[in-house]
Amino acid sequence: MSVFRPIAQVAICAALLASSAAGAQDKVLNLYSARHYQTDEALYSGFTKATGIKINRVDADDAGILARLKSEGSASPADVILLVDAARLWRAEVDGLFQPVHSKLLETRIPANLRSKETSEGSQWFGFSTRARLVVYSKATVNSADVDTYEELGEPKNKGKLCTRSGSHPYNLSLFGAMLEHLGPPKTEAWLQGMVDNMARTPKGGDTDQIKAVASGECGIALTNSYYLARMMRSDKPEDRKVIERIGVVMPNQASSGTHMNVAGGAVARYAKNKAEAVKFLEYLAGNEAQAYFAGGNNEWPAVASTKRANPALDALGSFKAEKVPVATIGVNQVKVQQMLDRVGYK
Repeated sequence: MSVFRPIAQVAICAALLASSAAGAQDKVLNLYSARHYQTDEALYSGFTKATGIKINRVDADDAGILARLKSEGSASPADVILLVDAARLWRAEVDGLFQPVHSKLLETRIPANLRSKETSEGSQWFGFSTRARLVVYSKATVNSADVDTYEELGEPKNKGKLCTRSGSHPYNLSLFGAMLEHLGPPKTEAWLQGMVDNMARTPKGGDTDQIKAVASGECGIALTNSYYLARMMRSDKPEDRKVIERIGVVMPNQASSGTHMNVAGGAVARYAKNKAEAVKFLEYLAGNEAQAYFAGGNNEWPAVASTKRANPALDALGSFKAEKVPVATIGVNQVKVQQMLDRVGYK
C-alpha cells in the first residue's frame, strides 16, 4: 500500500495544478464592440498579455449592439460595451444598459466632461478617445474662408459643392444635434435645407469616400471625422498622397462655438457576469499604453491629456478650440433632428 501512496499524492497534486491552471484560463471578458478597426487587435492582445484575461468579442455597429443588448436582457453574456458615438452612449445610458463603476483610476484619469455621472438608473460610461468633425475642401475650387464654419455649408455660395454620408448616420446626427443647441430649431432646419440644396450628389458612402470625392473634383467640400483624414495623411500609398495634396482642411467655428467633437467610450454591461475583469479592461483603456495606442494606432485624440503621442498627422492638425455641448443634450436633440432631416429630404 505504501508503494501507491506517493503515486496517489502525485496524482492529487497534478489534479490540483490542473484545476488551478484551468481556473486561470477561465478568466474571460465578453466584449461587444462597435470599434471595427483592424488596428484594435493590438489593443486587445495587449490587455490579454498584461492580465491573462482572454477576450471573447462580438463586433457590430452601435445600433446593432444596443438592439442585441435589449433583446438578450438579463441573459446577455456581455461584460463590456464599446461604442463610437456620444449619442449612442447616451441612449444606452438612458435605457439602463450599463451599470455604475467605482474606480479611482477612471475618475482620476478620465476628465469629467468625457464621462457620465452615475444616473438614477445606475448607468455609467467613460470616454477613452475623441475625434473631430472636420470640413475638407478642394484647394483648386474653394476658398477656405468660405467653409470655415458649419453654417456656411448651407449657404448659397456653396451650391453644388457639398458631399456627405447619410444625414442619419450617427456621426452626422451628433453634429446636427449640437448645431440644434447652438442655432435653435428654425435656423437649424433652414441650415439643413440649405445643405440639401448645396449637395453635389445624393449622400452616400463613408467619410473616406467624401475625402476622395473632394480630391477627384466630384465635390468641392465635405464633412469627415478626423481619424479618417489622419489615416490618409499617414499613408504611404501614392494614391492617398495625391488625395491629401489636393485637399485643404478646416477646423470649423473657431471664432464661435468650436469644432464639434465626438467621443468613443465604454461601459460595464448591466448584467456583466465578469465585472471584475470588465473594470480591469476599462482601467486598461485609461492607462498609458492604451491611451498612446488610441493616438498612434487609430489616429484619435486620447482622453488623458498628458498622454505622450507620436502621431505626425494629429500634430499637423494642430491645436484648436473644441465645442463643449453636453452629450446628453446631443442625444436628446437627435429625435428632433431626424424629424427635420425627413422634412427637408436629407437622406
